[in-house]
Amino acid sequence: MTLDHKRIGIMYLVAVLTAFLAGGIFALIVRTELLWPGRTIVDPDTYNKAFTLHGAIMVFLFIIPSIPAALGNFFLPLMLGAKDVAFPRLNLASFYIYVFGAIFALFSIVTSAVDTGWTFYTPYSTQTGTAVIAMTLGAFILGFSSILTGVNFIATVHKLRAPGLHWKRLPLFVWSIYATSVIQVLATPVLAITLLLLIMERALTLGIFDPRLGGDPVLFQHFFWFYSHPAVYIMILPGMAVVSELIATFSRRKIFGYMFVAMSSVALALLAFLVWAHHMFVAGMSEYAVMVFSGLTFLVAIPSAVKVFNWVATLYKGSVSFESPMLYGLAFIVLFTVGGLTGLPLATIVTDVHLHDTYYVVAHFHYVMVGGTVFGFVGGLHYWWPKMTGKLYNERLAQIAFSLVFTGFNVTFFTQFLLGSHGMPRRYYDYLDQYQPLHGFSSFGSYILGVGFVIMLWMFIQSLMRGPKSPPNPWGSAAFEWQTSSPPIAHNFHETPIVTRGPYDYHLATEEELYTGFPEDRVERVTAKTEKEEG
Repeated sequence: MTLDHKRIGIMYLVAVLTAFLAGGIFALIVRTELLWPGRTIVDPDTYNKAFTLHGAIMVFLFIIPSIPAALGNFFLPLMLGAKDVAFPRLNLASFYIYVFGAIFALFSIVTSAVDTGWTFYTPYSTQTGTAVIAMTLGAFILGFSSILTGVNFIATVHKLRAPGLHWKRLPLFVWSIYATSVIQVLATPVLAITLLLLIMERALTLGIFDPRLGGDPVLFQHFFWFYSHPAVYIMILPGMAVVSELIATFSRRKIFGYMFVAMSSVALALLAFLVWAHHMFVAGMSEYAVMVFSGLTFLVAIPSAVKVFNWVATLYKGSVSFESPMLYGLAFIVLFTVGGLTGLPLATIVTDVHLHDTYYVVAHFHYVMVGGTVFGFVGGLHYWWPKMTGKLYNERLAQIAFSLVFTGFNVTFFTQFLLGSHGMPRRYYDYLDQYQPLHGFSSFGSYILGVGFVIMLWMFIQSLMRGPKSPPNPWGSAAFEWQTSSPPIAHNFHETPIVTRGPYDYHLATEEELYTGFPEDRVERVTAKTEKEEG
């Protein structure tokens, strides 16, 4: 019943982590089945259901709400110097709507799990006997949660900023969450209408997408990707938001080209609506349309590259410290860059025809979504864990978990670039013997990845049970959210703060702001570095 944005954020966090666990279990089932050609542990129908549920749960129940709904809910008002979000009751309603949609998805799993793939492509999704209506109705309901959260965040950013916190002083986390919210509000209704039309076609046998009834299956693809490509940026922009905070804190420098990074988030939000058809280069579009969408897709690389360049420039001559949150931030830069560069062959028409619907696409997607969003989310969870719980975790255990997650991820998915470039189609239950070594190596990597996440889970549980008490600012950050107690009081601040500097102005922050609870060895290293730079 709480209206406290921090508690709602915690409830979202528990919910999305539960979804992450479920999606991860389905992923391990898929990778175990693909260890060997033919049947390994499940039959073909179960395999189809497993990879569909993995994709649907990970996209709709975990990745899309993970950072905005969990970390965004907790920290956006703190970063703005506000007591809460603009509409606290709407915030709680959005959480209940999320849970309600998740229950429909769960119902579809226990009745007759959907087997269409997470994209629900027609005409198969209108003809299969599985629980497509229940799953798509769940996704339809989840969309309202996304819209309400977006509206709430936009109103909060516009109306509840503390005195002195003008647009050029906003944390980059706020800029990215704001851009994400705009996409959520504008794009999600398109998915809702599309899924509603699909439900109506199945329930009432209307001819919308099914060619047997006079419908057009390619129309579904246009509708679906008009939402789902912006949804890629609903997923990745919050990850970029977290990384901006990590890079600034652990290099102790103002983000290089602050306004360029902020505006690149807005540019990505706008361009996200213009490139949906690059998912459909082989769907029979005119060659002129294909050329236009190919060019627009290349254009998307520019604001993404601006962010990566500015993060690297921030690291240059910074007092870089390699605590576990920073490790995830640096991994994000490396993995997202790989994901972005491997997307260029998919934007190039001649190579996309060969790579379309192969494991190359699977690898590219996971380097962007997991190497990007999930690494950003986990890095943010490590970074803000002391602020959220008031407890510190075992740093050594965190770094061991990171090593396993990073290694397992690359073993799993870099191998799939090779599989795809050699012609292995995605989603196939069986395959030729020549692909077995690569499939086996990829599955081995997924087990390493799973072990890393299990260690991480144990580390956080251990922290909650008997972790040492956290000081208010254990990382020595100049960001605004660290200027409150850990965890924050009910109304965040004893009195409304007056902002006199930016969130990354370390040279303007007082010694008390930076060094309250700052690890002693790092104080010495930072001081020595500063004295050396200043001569």
